Parts: sequence; C-alpha cells; structure tokens
Amino acid sequence: MAFNTPLQIIESVCSIGQQKCANSTSRKLLLAILSGVFVGFGGIFAIVVAKGSPVLEAANPGLSRLLFGAVFPVGIIIIVLAGGELFTGNCALLTPCCLSGAIHWKTLLKNWGIIYLGNLLGCLIAALVFAFSTGIIDNGGTMSAVSASQDFAAYLGNQAAAMAEDKVSQGFGTLLIKGVACNCLVCLAVWLSIAAEDVPGKIIGLWFPVVAFAASGFEHSVANMFFIPLGMANGAQVTISQFLFSNLLPVTLGNILGGAVLVGAAYWWVYGKPNPACS
Repeated sequence: MAFNTPLQIIESVCSIGQQKCANSTSRKLLLAILSGVFVGFGGIFAIVVAKGSPVLEAANPGLSRLLFGAVFPVGIIIIVLAGGELFTGNCALLTPCCLSGAIHWKTLLKNWGIIYLGNLLGCLIAALVFAFSTGIIDNGGTMSAVSASQDFAAYLGNQAAAMAEDKVSQGFGTLLIKGVACNCLVCLAVWLSIAAEDVPGKIIGLWFPVVAFAASGFEHSVANMFFIPLGMANGAQVTISQFLFSNLLPVTLGNILGGAVLVGAAYWWVYGKPNPACS
C-alpha cells in the first residue's frame, strides 16, 4: 500500500494550511459548525454504546472505555474525508505555514478564533438537539444506578450528567496535561491520514490515535463543547463559568501545546525547515 513520506506529509500540510486560510470567513464558519455537529455524532454514539451498558462498565471498565474510544472517531473521520474545519487539527496544520513564512501569525490566530467559535456553535446545536429529542437521551432526574423503572434514555442522561461533572472537577494541571496528550494524538491522526493515499488507509490512520485518546480519558476541547453542555442539559451540577474556565480553558491551552508544538512545530523543524517546498 502506497503512502507519503514524512517529508511529503509536511509539504502537504503546508499546502493544506494555506488553503484553509484562503477560504472566506463564511465558508470557514459553516464548515466549523458542521464539524462541531459531526463531533456530536461521534459523542452521542460513544455514550449510547459504551455508557449504555452498566453491567459491562462495572465488570470490565477497561473494555467499556475501549468501546467508547472505538466508536467515537466517526466524527473526525467524517470531518477529514467529507471536508471540515476542526480547531484541534488546525493547531498542527497551520503552525508549519507560519514557521515557513507562508502565512502570518495574525492569520493563524484569526483562523483559530473563527474555527473555535464555529465548533462551539455546532457542538451546542448537537447537544441541544440530542438533549431535547425524546427517546435519544433524557434527563432522568437523579444520579442513581439504572433500575427496572428507569428507561434507557433517562439512564444515558444520567451518564451524560456524570461525565460533565467529572470533566469540570479534575483540576487545571490535570486537564492541561490531558489536553496536551489528546491533541498530540489527534494531530498525529491527521498526519497519518495525510500519509495515506486511499480512503481505507486514511480511516485506519485516523482511527487508531483517536481511539487511544478517547479510551485513555484524555481531554479534547471540541468534544467537551458537546459533552459538557449535553450533561448540563441533563441535570449536571455545572455552571457556565465552570464549563468555560474549569475545563475549556486548560484543555484548550493543552490542545494548542500538543498540536501546535509537539506535532506541527516539531515536524516542521525536522522535515520542513530546510525544505523550500514548504515556503
């Protein structure tokens, strides 16, 4: 199976980054909103499949987390193959362009701001639609274990609320580190998808690193834009301030470090710095 070399990957990354910045603001925003919705698809799929089995989660939590991770990547697969804009991926894709002088740092910050806002809007739309669509996931009213009288949708609502409360209670340092680890893997997934030259190869390249981050419990800012509001809509004791500052702030900073520095800047320095094709 043919694949691109690391040097060819960084050349493609520079080209992709410039194309992303060349899009109009309206196109960027629309693609970012759609991408937020797609992340929500993966998120609700993971909750239904992995969190919907209390027996499995109690008996084999490792397998339950693997199952969660195994189905979550559907969102990023759609985004990469169908076309989209994801803040976490752009952390790595645009940095080499700036380092090579192809785009200005102000252009990078503008792109990040537009995509971040669009992802947030898309995730909020998905969270609200799923939260208020009867039969998918409902507010069960309590955080008690599942019982014979508690239907599946209400139980999933309880699980979503528990996830949201956990995500805002882990502490700044822990979330920062988890954010770094997460986006290092997510951006490497994008790198591997660029390495592949066919659709099956791209899906495999995307799937494994994203499974690793989701199953390990690392923190993804865009995914949390879906998971936490979904939990809040289902009774989680989480305020907007906690959502923004106790989770999104440290996770976003960690995602930037993991994607822009450990992947984008590092691989540009190794493969793109001496290469005139990246300028």
